[in-house]
Amino acid sequence: MFSTFRGLPHTVWTLFAGTVVNRLGHLVTPFLVFLLADRGISAAETPYVLGALGAGNLIGPALGGVLADRIGRRPTMLIGLTGAAAAQGALFLAPGALAMGAAALLLSAASATVSPAAFALMADAVEGERRQRAYALFQWGVNIGTAVAGVLGGFLAANGYWLLFAVDAGSLLAYAAVVAVRLREPARAPRSGAGAKGGIGYGVVLRDRLMMALLPLFGIQLFVYSLTEVALPLSMRDSGLSPAAYGAMAAVNAVLVVALQPLLTARVAKLPQLPVQAGGSALIAVGVAATGLADGLVGYTVSVVLWSLGEVVCAGISASVVANLAPAEARGRYQGAFSWTWGVARFVALTLGVSLYSGVGPAALWWTALLAGLLCSAGIVTLRRRVTARVDHALAA
Repeated sequence: MFSTFRGLPHTVWTLFAGTVVNRLGHLVTPFLVFLLADRGISAAETPYVLGALGAGNLIGPALGGVLADRIGRRPTMLIGLTGAAAAQGALFLAPGALAMGAAALLLSAASATVSPAAFALMADAVEGERRQRAYALFQWGVNIGTAVAGVLGGFLAANGYWLLFAVDAGSLLAYAAVVAVRLREPARAPRSGAGAKGGIGYGVVLRDRLMMALLPLFGIQLFVYSLTEVALPLSMRDSGLSPAAYGAMAAVNAVLVVALQPLLTARVAKLPQLPVQAGGSALIAVGVAATGLADGLVGYTVSVVLWSLGEVVCAGISASVVANLAPAEARGRYQGAFSWTWGVARFVALTLGVSLYSGVGPAALWWTALLAGLLCSAGIVTLRRRVTARVDHALAA
């Protein structure tokens, strides 16, 4: 299995190891609703705290992308990781809804600054053809850590919420130590071409017509995928299934992704990126839409298997495409724009997705997911020639 990732440089493996450690401690957010109830936060106040948590995911990526290009990859990661650790303590000690909302905003914003810098660092370390494998390895680390954290979190929460915060903060600081000790800051790329015209902000991305065509398509695809976190538990609840059944579905996804990703990545890495990404995203859309046909554990299992396979197929491709299109001096901002798109997708899934499910009806959401996913996959394929020509020109330059 590890032969898929053989030959990747030390930097990529270090980021992989740090990501696994960090995600092992990703415990507070899944149990935040239970914590708020335990602290006496009312049902009317809870959405404000959760909304602040979501808003931070819109601030952090944009800030992280700029800082990664301005002050460097390692400093940005260290700021984000230590800031998030401090925010964990602030959230635990916060006395009321207002203070908890402010701490939640800081927590998510600080955490979200890390990914653009880490992705840019991987793009610095790996050339075009191996980037897809590098980003797939990174995503594999996220899934390994998340799978273990799901089991660990339930055990720790039963013994006291303070344990969740302690492990979360400890894992963030451990990742920061890995970054400080094991990673080196790459040499700054000379400013030239499109990057030189973009200043230090996101003008370089906004003026890139190809990126501005790709990002909305990626964003809609990510919205469809985010429904697996939001709409699936709602649907299972309405089918009369227990939280334990939803936990079983999460376990099915974790096992499939962790077991299959190294195997499938080796095969899809040899194929054209955008058609593979489009095919995987279409499979996710079909799997999410199939949730609407399920009325029992078997039906839900089939839908989870479908979108999990799509997730494995797509792993690393979108981030790799973004890295290949970015000028060397603007990689942080390109990855920041991509991470911001991911944050928007999750935020819309939590708001518009839930509203559509509850207000218009589940069928409307499933049909929206299917049609939007398939249309975006078709749109991605139409951009293949432009992306290929741009990457080939950059490699030849």
